[in-house]
Amino acid sequence: MAVYTTIDDPSEYFHIQTWTGTADDSTKVITNDANAGNFKPDWLWIKSRSGNYEDRDHSLYDSSRGQTKRLESSATDTEATDSNNTFNTNGFTLTANYSINGPSTTYVGWQWKCNGGTTTSHSSGSNGAEVASVYQVNDTAGFSIGTYTGAGGNNVAVYTGLSAACEAVIVKNRDATTDWAVGFSEKISTAAARYFSLNNTDQAQSVGPNSGERQQGAINVNNFGAGLFDITTGGAGDNDVFQDGEKYVFYAFRSIQGYSKFGKYTGNGNTDGAFVYTGFKPAWLMVKKIEDNNRSWVIHDNKQHPHNVTANRLDADKSQAQQSSGHFDFLSNGFKCRSTEGATNQNSNTFVYLAFAEHPFVSSKGTPTTAR
Repeated sequence: MAVYTTIDDPSEYFHIQTWTGTADDSTKVITNDANAGNFKPDWLWIKSRSGNYEDRDHSLYDSSRGQTKRLESSATDTEATDSNNTFNTNGFTLTANYSINGPSTTYVGWQWKCNGGTTTSHSSGSNGAEVASVYQVNDTAGFSIGTYTGAGGNNVAVYTGLSAACEAVIVKNRDATTDWAVGFSEKISTAAARYFSLNNTDQAQSVGPNSGERQQGAINVNNFGAGLFDITTGGAGDNDVFQDGEKYVFYAFRSIQGYSKFGKYTGNGNTDGAFVYTGFKPAWLMVKKIEDNNRSWVIHDNKQHPHNVTANRLDADKSQAQQSSGHFDFLSNGFKCRSTEGATNQNSNTFVYLAFAEHPFVSSKGTPTTAR
């Protein structure tokens, strides 16, 4: 019998929750929907959608850095603190910060489960040119969160704890106002175009451009084998992924059949657009065009628009409110472009994507999923 998935219930590892913020200066307890079970998040990504404070930056928290520590995917800012935030057994509590909890404002929270904040230390030089890292890993879900400290230099590897090769990695400097770095494996993006910045619309590059006195480094997720990603500074000078003495966080992923998929597709510029097979009905999708400097990281999910076509979109690199463009159909076994929008389906152009499941196409017991 064919094995369709190792995860029959994706909501055990990924969940989306929406809410409306409370009055000024009050905290808010968010309890996840019943279908999420006892879901305590390890990575929480929040964005305002509409209302009084709809145009606030994205806010990202995790249990490795500490649940009160905030980074913003739509900004280069250093790590900040929201002192009253907590991760709870089945949800989370939010401080009175208008980016995550403001009156008459709707929000969405994307949540991933890792290892409950329990970390493992990996010493430097364990397998050659490896930097010391502290990571937590959920290999069943193909997800790792970790931290490391830069030491300058070039061509070093960071260990994530994953048992197979990483396919996508997101990195942010916690101590300096630098770009977010996103890297994809060679099987997803070409050797000349596998490095992006999450906080802007720049096209893919092999080595980042100079930015003042800093020089962004490339992330190569294939060079060193299972569970590792490579940092290449691209030359002399400071860089955004391994600056001496500065602290970093990473989020690393590998595809899990029936639960997650990281890949690429080619657009056709038609409302009867490209179909991308993922092996599951998507719950969350983020897409980025490779070739263009003016295209955002487009996010769609099954809560902002629960029916096809998924018309409501947020951009990871922008603080703007929810928009209606870049449409997709979420199908039982993948997604289909339903727009001529250049950010998601321009003819003959290549797009990279990260996707997580609502339900596998077929369960481990052979039960097919329903259509949206």
